[in-house]
Amino acid sequence: MKPVYVINGFLESGKTEFITYTLSQPYFQIKGKTLLLLCEEGETEYDETLLKKSKTVVELIDEEEEFTADHLLELDKKHRPERIIIEYNGMWNFKNMRLPIAWGIEQQITIINAATFPMYFTNMKSLLAEMVRKSEMIIFNRCDGNKDLSNYKRNIKAINQNADIIFEDANGEVNEIMEEELPYDLKADVIDLDDSSYGIWYLDSLDHLERYENKKIHFVAMVMRPKKFPKGYFIPGRMAMTCCAEDMAFLGFACEYEDAEQLKEKQWVEVTAIVHKQYFAEYKGEGPVLEAVSVKEAKKPKKEVIDFT
Repeated sequence: MKPVYVINGFLESGKTEFITYTLSQPYFQIKGKTLLLLCEEGETEYDETLLKKSKTVVELIDEEEEFTADHLLELDKKHRPERIIIEYNGMWNFKNMRLPIAWGIEQQITIINAATFPMYFTNMKSLLAEMVRKSEMIIFNRCDGNKDLSNYKRNIKAINQNADIIFEDANGEVNEIMEEELPYDLKADVIDLDDSSYGIWYLDSLDHLERYENKKIHFVAMVMRPKKFPKGYFIPGRMAMTCCAEDMAFLGFACEYEDAEQLKEKQWVEVTAIVHKQYFAEYKGEGPVLEAVSVKEAKKPKKEVIDFT
């Protein structure tokens, strides 16, 4: 299986600069040839000396109709590369990408210009969502002086909870979320989560569980009881719209509760629980596990779905 590295993002997001930097790094050097598929031409061009030194050949595919498995296979036969890098066009829907059977995606990275992110997130949300949904890493560049990075991270995490998100300014990486920016008091005896702050807490706890260890939280949630879940546990959580009405996800963590078997699927409950960091088999590792202090029947909220859009 030939390794494929997909670098996507909208025009002028910094894809070419990222690939140029990567090709120049010693750790990325190989003995064989690299095929670089360029799906749009931006203002920045590749340096011919670097291409020659890294044994990289460039093929331009500027029409989406030409980006087919058959055409890519022809280029494979022409150049016989050891690996492939695809600088993908941000205006092409990523879910339509088709690769030859012998090609396998080794890594997918999305590059985002922080200055233009709000415009694209508002006007081209579905295209952006397809880019980041399966990306292992999301890199926001040009973050200098930007005060909305916390919101940007939540927007992306709502679509892809597992992605590593990196913010960069002219001086390097930026520490993006400060505790004082959270919409609740971490020092409160009980952290009360409403419809809007529940989603923020859920996403932030995935990255900064240390902030919530042994703290008590309170929220209204829907009950989920997966068939293979261990006895004495259920999942309280909320449905969230991460991109559009067709793109929904259930956000919740395992909760230990001695009467879990008495709860009904999709029942609404009011939960007070203590947050712990511990191993849980269904997580396949450590993660947030709640210890119920109380679980009471609750009315269905007026807003059943949390809207991240």
